[in-house]
Amino acid sequence: MASVGQLARLRELVGTGDLALDAPEGATVRDVWDTLVQAHPAAAVYERSMSCAVNLDYARMTTPVSAGDDVAFLPPVSGGSGAEPE
Repeated sequence: MASVGQLARLRELVGTGDLALDAPEGATVRDVWDTLVQAHPAAAVYERSMSCAVNLDYARMTTPVSAGDDVAFLPPVSGGSGAEPE
């Protein structure tokens, strides 16, 4: 079982910041993402623009996950005024 965390908009779409998902032996971050999207299809729009992490280290969708790993999906962050600091 992998623990999945999402930030901001993904958290709103899924309804929680943390989920526990079963991941089969040999699963990757992609498999965890696909399981999340299957349960919450509205999250699919973030696939091409998000980052992900496994156990607090940035990861790729091909990164293997093991039972007990924490997988986080990080949508892009926007903000700031665009003005140069003084």
